[in-house]
Order: sequence, then structure tokens, then C-alpha cells
Amino acid sequence: MDSTSAKRLNWGCGGSGEPGWVNSDRRDGALIDHCCDIRDGLPIEAESIDYAVSIHALQEIPWTDLIPVLQELRRVLKPNGVLRLCLPDLDKGLQAFLRRDREYFLIPDQDAQSLGGKFILHVLWLGHSRMLFTGDFIEELLRKAGFREVAQCRFHETSSRFGDIIQLDNRESESLFVEATK
Repeated sequence: MDSTSAKRLNWGCGGSGEPGWVNSDRRDGALIDHCCDIRDGLPIEAESIDYAVSIHALQEIPWTDLIPVLQELRRVLKPNGVLRLCLPDLDKGLQAFLRRDREYFLIPDQDAQSLGGKFILHVLWLGHSRMLFTGDFIEELLRKAGFREVAQCRFHETSSRFGDIIQLDNRESESLFVEATK
């Protein structure tokens, strides 16, 4: 199935959405269809979305709200619908720290000069991240939220039947990618 026939959700898209997507964020902006906090529910009909994608947004959700947010994303998916998440990968950051790879961390020297400071500010994304993720932890959360299949994927690769689900992928070097089927 391609984007011309699929109804697809871009959740947590920031202040601007993408053409051809149902765009939702807590901030209003260009192409935002639903300006709302997902914790209050999405104003989207149940089982109406073929697939949903979220790029570096889930880490801003507090621990106590993670399962309900994932359940809300599951609610709007059609049966056999797919959720693709791109998340900051704590394992990649830790490996870069252990091999002392200063170039990995996207933190300017004026914010932190020490390797430890760069590591901490990077994984917390200068205070925007409330949660950290590893592949096994996000799989556990997705299963608790009711998803029946969970697969870790690579950048620009999908295990789903939706070829265009990878269209929004970015931040390859610092991210983990996972897909979960309702």
C-alpha cells in the first residue's frame, strides 16, 4: 500500500506537518491538522489510520503516560495497522561515550566541553527528553500497550507492508527504529 491510498498519521511532528499526512502535535503550525495533547486523546476516529509514524516525540512524554499514549496511538490504527517509532537510542549514545567519540554528540562546546557533559546533554536533548529508550525497553512498552507484533528496523527499512512508512525517517546515527502491529 502506498501513500496515495493509505491514511497516515504523523504524530508529534513539531510546529509544521508534512503534506499528505494527518499531522498532530501539541503546538500549532503550518499543516497541523490536530493541535492537541495526545494525553487528552486524539480527535481521530478509532480504527481509521492505516499507519502512524512518530519521529523523536515519545521521549518527551513522562514515564507515567507512556503506556496510555501508546494505547491511544494503537486506538486510532486500523486492525493490522502499524506504528513506526524513531527514538533516541541510549545504547548508541552509551557506545559513543565508551569509545570516547566526541564527534557523535551534537552538543556545542559552549554548552558542554567534557565528554560526560556532552553525553548527558545529548541523551537528554538539552532537557527536552523525559524518557530514555533502548530497543528491548520500547518493545516491552509496546507489548504492554497491546501491540501484537514488534520488530526493530533499520533507517529507511520497513518490515511492514507500507513502503512509504519510512518517508519521515531522519537522525539515523542517533536513533533506533521500531514498528509495532495492532
